[in-house]
Amino acid sequence: MVKFQDFQLSPSILKSLKRIGFEETTPIQEQSLPFSLAGRDIIGQAQTGTGKTAAFGIPMVERTDARVKAPQGLVIAPTRELAIQVSEELHKIGYDKKVQVLAVYGGQDIQRQIRALKKQPAIIVGTPGRLLDHMNRKTVDLSRIRIVVLDEADEMLNMGFIEDIEAILEKLPAERQTLLFSATMPERIRQTALRFMKNPEFIKIRSKEMTVPQIDQYFVKVEEKDKFDALTRFLDYHSPDLAIVFGRTKRRVDELSEALSIRGYTAEGIHGDLSQAKRLSVLRKFKEGNIDVLVATDVAARGLDISGVTHVYNFDIPQDPESYVHRIGRTGRAGNSGMAVTFVAPREMGYLREVEKTTGRRMRRIDVPSLKEAIEGQQRLAMEKIHAAISENDLSLYREAAEELLSESDPVAVVSAALKLLTKEPDRTPVKLSSERPLPAKRTAKNRKTSVKQKEAVNGQKYFRRKTAGKR
Repeated sequence: MVKFQDFQLSPSILKSLKRIGFEETTPIQEQSLPFSLAGRDIIGQAQTGTGKTAAFGIPMVERTDARVKAPQGLVIAPTRELAIQVSEELHKIGYDKKVQVLAVYGGQDIQRQIRALKKQPAIIVGTPGRLLDHMNRKTVDLSRIRIVVLDEADEMLNMGFIEDIEAILEKLPAERQTLLFSATMPERIRQTALRFMKNPEFIKIRSKEMTVPQIDQYFVKVEEKDKFDALTRFLDYHSPDLAIVFGRTKRRVDELSEALSIRGYTAEGIHGDLSQAKRLSVLRKFKEGNIDVLVATDVAARGLDISGVTHVYNFDIPQDPESYVHRIGRTGRAGNSGMAVTFVAPREMGYLREVEKTTGRRMRRIDVPSLKEAIEGQQRLAMEKIHAAISENDLSLYREAAEELLSESDPVAVVSAALKLLTKEPDRTPVKLSSERPLPAKRTAKNRKTSVKQKEAVNGQKYFRRKTAGKR
């Protein structure tokens, strides 16, 4: 694997990347950086979670002169959440170079944005509508833009932003570098690229390259009615630092997050019906470790970049195999290891095989942990807390009480009692969870053929009965 230090990057950028924890490149970064750093236009076809932001963020920060008080880099993103997220990552990449980054998007006070734009940030990340608004108001000067990025171009096409994007690009300096990233490549996107780009280099990351090798992937075969208890057993046994649970529907997310809270986990959910303020609040609490379990739909989690996620649980297997790749890409980032566990109903095994075909890797079957194993998992967590307290804290104020306890009781009994008090024993409080129908069974060529034969047999029997009815 290629390391970032193998590229001729500025010492300040390398310093920032090291602080973030980025060491080795992902496939999209490895393939695009040689061209983007050389000033070439790029069309990159890659899914969310493959490291696209750093792929375009590094050359953008590299080409930015922090001493010049004018916007030099522009990123156009489809949603407010993605614009905020991209701006945060660009800020981290440009931290040691002192590159100022500003996000502008709808729903935020425009006067506040205008005041921020007067400070001439080096990089602007914005949604198409709000960017055009500022351009029409002449509250933003894009005459010195050196590099522009279209992030998730297919999503902007789906949301009806393509005309806005073309209007923005037409007003940018002709001598600029343009980078376009898209999960799919519809004809309209291709036409726009050819119209506004100069001899672009086309880079495509195949699905099988998207799965991070550091992720241990497992599946558990479980009936719908047993899923929730299975999930809580896994949470107790694994004791994840940060975990994301994916549900198929908004109702599922709401019910799961409430049920987990009832069972004593600090959990909250995000989906498309939540207000932007609420979603950002939940994500902030999760990033800061104030929430242990984030429950999310695929749409709400699109493009999430949260470091430190150790486990992903697919409570519902996704219908689209590439959604699976997006989901598990939330963990195992920046060279860290991660674990993904997918719950599969018996009739959904065909979808599991499709996922394995897409990723090019077989998942290992895992059993639901027993009650004893779940308690042992929580005991390990309690022991880790005790070890940390011993090594990190001044315990002098507690020694006298400890000595008194040990003189009165068996030392093993004292430690056992302390472990019991610190151990979160599995909670069996009843919870109500609506049943979701499993995905329709996959029809293979074999069972399609069987189905046709069965139909022919039934039709033959009907024909025979009609012919013989009058002879009886």
